[in-house]
Amino acid sequence: MTFCLGMRLKDGLVGIADTRVTAGNEYITAPKLSKYEFNDGACFLMTSGLRSVRDKTITYFERLIENRQEPFAYTYEAVNALSSCIRQVAKEDKAALEENGTTFCINVLFGGRFQSDSTHKLYKIYSEGNWIEIGEGTPYHIIGASGYGKPILDRTLKFTDPISFALKVGCLAFDSTRISAADVGLPVDIVIFLPDEPNRMVSYRYESENFKEISTLWQARLRTSIDSMDANWLTPVLDLMKKKP
Repeated sequence: MTFCLGMRLKDGLVGIADTRVTAGNEYITAPKLSKYEFNDGACFLMTSGLRSVRDKTITYFERLIENRQEPFAYTYEAVNALSSCIRQVAKEDKAALEENGTTFCINVLFGGRFQSDSTHKLYKIYSEGNWIEIGEGTPYHIIGASGYGKPILDRTLKFTDPISFALKVGCLAFDSTRISAADVGLPVDIVIFLPDEPNRMVSYRYESENFKEISTLWQARLRTSIDSMDANWLTPVLDLMKKKP
């Protein structure tokens, strides 16, 4: 399983990706985040699905970038280029995979900004190579294990939130997933488009030792918050418990 979260905000983009890869009965650590910087723009992508499909697709995409004579003017052009690589890999490998009982699967979150874009863009690309744009109404998308972190994001994240807030709630969503899903784990990679430098990204990897303190703090704060809630609304239920049959 995978946890990759992309957040599109007024001030830029945030991407968060775990690094745990399941190989048979073993876990290995491998990046699911790739980033690319050009003279006229920058982009990043995060993937879930079959690792072999991911690696071949990324290889084809990077070769396409190397051989491309015209720079990307819009982020959707880079998305279309990656989509063509997905379709090429499907043409080469899908039949053989399905013959062995394996489903051809890759999902991508693709964020970027190029010279002709009016703002940062975030897209979700499917295994078939088609895509959707992530808009302001629901300013995030998760690929992989979405069930554990989604409620936190739905309750808190807004398009107008600052990047610092998005980082907090995004990492909390990851930590909740990590706690509940054994095949999602640390280290976790983070990438940010800087609001004042729209064509440049910064990235950072949190190792287990870096994340332990904040994870413990969140758990303690959550228990304290629940314990300190007004319990008057529980009175009807508690009164029933006091009644003798």
